[in-house]
Amino acid sequence: MGFERSVKIEAPAPAARNRHVLVSALGVTQILAWGSSYYLPAVLAAPIARDTGWSLASVVAGLSCGLLLAGLVSPITGRLIQRQGGRPVLAASSLLLAAAHSLLATATVYPFYLLAWLLMGLGMSSGLYDAGFATLGRLYGQGARGAITNLTLFGGFASTVCWPLSAFLVEHGGWRIACLSYAAIHLAICLPLHLWVIPPPPTAAPEPAEPGSKQLTTRSRTRTRFILLASIQTLAAMIASMLSVHLLTLLQLRGVGLAAAVGLGALVGPSQVGARVAELLIGRNRHHPIWTMLTSVSLLAAGVWLLLTSQTFVALALILYGAGNGIHTIARGALPLVLFDPQQYAALMGKLATPSLIVQAAAPSIGALLLGMGGGNLVLTTLALAATANVGLCACLIAAVRR
Repeated sequence: MGFERSVKIEAPAPAARNRHVLVSALGVTQILAWGSSYYLPAVLAAPIARDTGWSLASVVAGLSCGLLLAGLVSPITGRLIQRQGGRPVLAASSLLLAAAHSLLATATVYPFYLLAWLLMGLGMSSGLYDAGFATLGRLYGQGARGAITNLTLFGGFASTVCWPLSAFLVEHGGWRIACLSYAAIHLAICLPLHLWVIPPPPTAAPEPAEPGSKQLTTRSRTRTRFILLASIQTLAAMIASMLSVHLLTLLQLRGVGLAAAVGLGALVGPSQVGARVAELLIGRNRHHPIWTMLTSVSLLAAGVWLLLTSQTFVALALILYGAGNGIHTIARGALPLVLFDPQQYAALMGKLATPSLIVQAAAPSIGALLLGMGGGNLVLTTLALAATANVGLCACLIAAVRR
């Protein structure tokens, strides 16, 4: 199809470790890391606000601060995984998340609460998808696509597992006990899995020298691809972050009752997992992952435009959006493996994550501002235009790769 796969020789990953065991172990830690950080305020924000007297907006702002710091330090995380492999970085994430939850549980003044979320941000940078993908890419090179897809299947159940767990802990012990419980989980489950299951990385083969003119051409091509891919991922992160926070409000502004809005919103999660399963079954290196990226941004655009223009097909709109969001996670992990030098994958993932995480931190506040200025239609119009622009950027990336 005109797409090149510049395969470079790497030393094989250590055979003593079973790939399925590794992915399963990382899947468990991903569920617990996502559920105890990114998804934590969905259940704990209201109890924290009631107990402390802080405003709900101030409580939720902790997550934004954490995501912002995670974005700023992601390049460092990627370089560490590139040099040392994933084991020490992911193990450090377990310690950081445990420390963050311990501080969160004991915080009685707001500055300590924010400090806890800054620690959480460091743990998110070194323990969520980007670190997991970088670890698998560092171990398996271009053969990591299937492992990355399988890992996203586990991660898709983070809210399904941890929202009920968080609610149970809050109901029976309060939000501080819930935080201490998560700290214990990270020390007792995640830390040993990271230390015992993740093997050391293979030794990277030396990169062959290239003539000066060819090096300049390669760098220019790499820079163009990087800018396009980073832009696509950033716009997709903005859409997902804004909708994840404001979806129920947007549906109610369009005349949907709260109970119905909750039911419709519940379609997104299964759609994400279903689309990932479909990609797992039909992907498996049979097609270039750029087509997965094009499919994902096209589904996102179709879902957001349908949500904006139709009150009849809201359910279909959310299914399309969920499917696009689900396979976008796979595409952003698999596509850099074939667009760039796989031996530099971990470092590149760290750089690519920075703008996405920063936008994720800001998007909910931007959405709230747009809601105040022009209501739900302004928010959805903005997202629809951003999704359309993303399809155009993906077409530009396809053209750049073909060249």
